[in-house]
Amino acid sequence: MKIRAGMVSEIDRSSGRWLFVDLGFSENSKSCGFLAHDGAPEELRFAELVDRLASEAQHAKAPINLVLEAPLSVAFTARGNPSGRSIEKRGSKARYWYVGLGCSVLVAATYLLRSLMELECSTEIRLFEGLISFKESGAASSHSSDVLLLRDIAWNRETHAGTIVGAESLRRKQDDVIRSAFAVSAMDFGVPPVLAAGG
Repeated sequence: MKIRAGMVSEIDRSSGRWLFVDLGFSENSKSCGFLAHDGAPEELRFAELVDRLASEAQHAKAPINLVLEAPLSVAFTARGNPSGRSIEKRGSKARYWYVGLGCSVLVAATYLLRSLMELECSTEIRLFEGLISFKESGAASSHSSDVLLLRDIAWNRETHAGTIVGAESLRRKQDDVIRSAFAVSAMDFGVPPVLAAGG
């Protein structure tokens, strides 16, 4: 299985089969949202999601563009301390990859991508990061609505308020080092662009 960071130029509805995932990690609840291309959203348990993605990869006739709502890259200061990325702070709010929920979904993404790496098939998977953490106070949210929002950002860039942030724009400080979140697990996929909701 070949997995690599996608490119901004590949964010196009016709560039492959699109899979959108709002990633969760829970023993019992349906904590993951899943949306396959132009289908309807579903809510799945983590193991069900892993099985669904494996099936998609094994039957794919085109590259898969996989959007995961989870940190897929990380930042460190020049001295080696964790640092926030440019997309993780808005005004007084911060959602850094190395604290709280960011850590949980990063662990989930690591297990998910390891399971895909171990598949024996020739499908290419291109990774894209989704970020929808900064929601308006009181706004209704669900795993299904989150994957629909990610698809809207990817496919309707001209009319949607979301932004696409390329890998080169993820540094918050000039001397920060940005790298794949999975390099530490011997899975260096590169640094994918981010589909970020809101401004």
